[in-house]
Amino acid sequence: MDIRGISLHAHEDGERACMSRRQFLLSGGAVVTLAAVPGGLALGAPLRALKADYPKVKIGRLSALKQGVPVVFAYPYPNVHNILVKLGAPAGAGVGPDNDVVAFNQQCTHMGGPLDGTYKEKHQVLGPCPLHLTTFDLTRHGMVVSGHGTESLPQIVLEMRGDDIYAVGVLGLIYGYSANTTGRRV
Repeated sequence: MDIRGISLHAHEDGERACMSRRQFLLSGGAVVTLAAVPGGLALGAPLRALKADYPKVKIGRLSALKQGVPVVFAYPYPNVHNILVKLGAPAGAGVGPDNDVVAFNQQCTHMGGPLDGTYKEKHQVLGPCPLHLTTFDLTRHGMVVSGHGTESLPQIVLEMRGDDIYAVGVLGLIYGYSANTTGRRV
């Protein structure tokens, strides 16, 4: 059997279409369109993370943090639990003199499993999630290390004023908040 010059392979379970990604792309099966949108992405433009701005909230003091000991705080809503932690090694978007203080949401991005109490100081990760074992690297913007999750953990954007640490925004979607980057819950 042949469709547009692309061979189909028979399998033990009957005949079905089987084509490689290369065959699919060469067949015109995928079309990619790039458009310049005011304020949006254009070719050659730097990528910007989607960040929701919220009121600046003091969440801790640098002098009170102990390396490897997470501090739980609520932000941007009272029922959203996050951790503030001094990792002891530079981290993506880290603040402080050593760029090692970061904050992340504590809900797995896969299905919202609770990550409370799963911080592993030795590896500087949060997880594994009790639902599907997803683990997140806190030194690399909360990216997935293993498990079913495909999205990085939402990172709380931090600012420092002297010894005070403030939460000022959220990078990424918090599980259960389909529009938290616009500042509203949907």
